[in-house]
Amino acid sequence: MFDNLTGSSLDRRSFLRGSAMFAAAIGLAVAPAFAQQQPPPPQPKPEEEKKKEEPPKDPPVDGEKKDGEKKLVDDEGREYRVCPQCAYNMYKQGRMWVCENCGYSYVE
Repeated sequence: MFDNLTGSSLDRRSFLRGSAMFAAAIGLAVAPAFAQQQPPPPQPKPEEEKKKEEPPKDPPVDGEKKDGEKKLVDDEGREYRVCPQCAYNMYKQGRMWVCENCGYSYVE
């Protein structure tokens, strides 16, 4: 099919060389768009910084952990956590938390 081309012969080496030059030309055309720097984010005003400050937290109440999370309790009154693997209930067995669904466990 390509044997009767006029002008130059098309062999594997010339085809690969031409396609490499074509890819380089496309890369050079796209490169300046990615080379531009992102504009710096606007500096917050001092008033906005004061608004971002959070009020001090209240001391933990019964049923809350020190980090502010409430204890999750199921229908039977047992404490549970949410499994990071399958989002099912995890129950404490000794020092370990074990997922009922997938068996994921870790030591507290």
